[in-house]
Amino acid sequence: MRAPEWLTARPVAHRGLHDRARGIVENMPGAALAAIEGNFAIECDIQLTADGEAMVHHDDALGRLTEGSGALLGLSSSALKDVRFKDTSERMMSLADLCILARGRVPIVVEVKSHFDGDRRLVTRMAEVLKSYSGPVAGMSFDPDQVVALRDIIPDLPRGIVAQSDYTEADWPEASPSQRNGMRHLKHALRTRPQFVAYWVNDLPAPAPWIARHIFGLPLLTWTVRTSEQRARAARYADQMIFEGFRP
Repeated sequence: MRAPEWLTARPVAHRGLHDRARGIVENMPGAALAAIEGNFAIECDIQLTADGEAMVHHDDALGRLTEGSGALLGLSSSALKDVRFKDTSERMMSLADLCILARGRVPIVVEVKSHFDGDRRLVTRMAEVLKSYSGPVAGMSFDPDQVVALRDIIPDLPRGIVAQSDYTEADWPEASPSQRNGMRHLKHALRTRPQFVAYWVNDLPAPAPWIARHIFGLPLLTWTVRTSEQRARAARYADQMIFEGFRP
């Protein structure tokens, strides 16, 4: 199965169309609604909770953008749904909540966050949620094992790999040296069989995404586009951008 045309048909709002100056925080309901109103696809992150729910949040712990503290993996979904984003009245939502909010009006691109421990519960819950959702959705992850989980558990869902040129221990402490090495240069591609690639804009052009795009015909998204220079690079080397900080 090839990635659908809707994946690259419009710019993708990174964690929704957020704007802290306007009180709209990344991954909160208001950011999703702003993306829908702007007719942009929504990129979001999901994290696993103690009770196996998929919550829409980038960080694996509370505190940077929200009230409270603690690892999401140690908290229940009901407790997390009471967590407010700082300086707002909005609360954290689950993937199911986002699907109800979106109602198929724009595509959703879901990044599956990982602790690089082989745990498939987050993808399993994602599959359960999406069974009753008919809108356009794609899944992706930095972790090749989670991309394999997407392929095994939700084979009909378009799946991709999020990638960059290098992975340091400082930036990827939960991944082992062999895992970090296996992530470089899309060396896992025969195992993961991604249907699209999302590559860091500052690393373009690079051989691996060029081969994926031009030899194997995989759509190439690029993240996270914030400046005019990055936008020009995205237009030259990728099929679509994942953006933030401006309105295309």
